[in-house]
Amino acid sequence: MIIYAGSINRDHVRILIGILPNISVSKVVQFLKGKSSHKLLSEFSVLRKRYWGQHLWARGYWVASSGNVTDEVWKEYIKNQKPNEPDDDFSVL
Repeated sequence: MIIYAGSINRDHVRILIGILPNISVSKVVQFLKGKSSHKLLSEFSVLRKRYWGQHLWARGYWVASSGNVTDEVWKEYIKNQKPNEPDDDFSVL
């Protein structure tokens, strides 16, 4: 799996990834959500307290293949995803 681009907002994450054709998308999403959840909850006690006994990520996800659109177009789209209003309480380190 290769991550080509990413954008993080308060309520969702957009990533452009490349995977081998013999790996299912659902397994990749499960892996990414599981590993990132474990990492975030182990490093940030605020999140651990807030999501105790709950799920960090929502159950759903949206996927599109880049067959009809070039990867460069997707990368530009992801790069330009910014919240309409600045959110002073949210930052990515």
